[in-house]
Amino acid sequence: MRRPKGNKTKKSAAKRFKITAGGKVMRSCAGRRHLCQTKSPKRRRSLRGTTMVDSTDEYRIKQSLMFSH
Repeated sequence: MRRPKGNKTKKSAAKRFKITAGGKVMRSCAGRRHLCQTKSPKRRRSLRGTTMVDSTDEYRIKQSLMFSH
């Protein structure tokens, strides 16, 4: 008989999001994958870092990341 497994972390979410020490969710900026030659250097620089996830989406992402809450 198979042992029941507990809740699992959604690995697709774990690769995309990070949880800060304060409990907020960080994500990388969209629009950086391709077609960068048409974007201005200033715009590409601003897309470089990470940003916070909106508070309306935070709850669902934290449910996918099992050990974050």
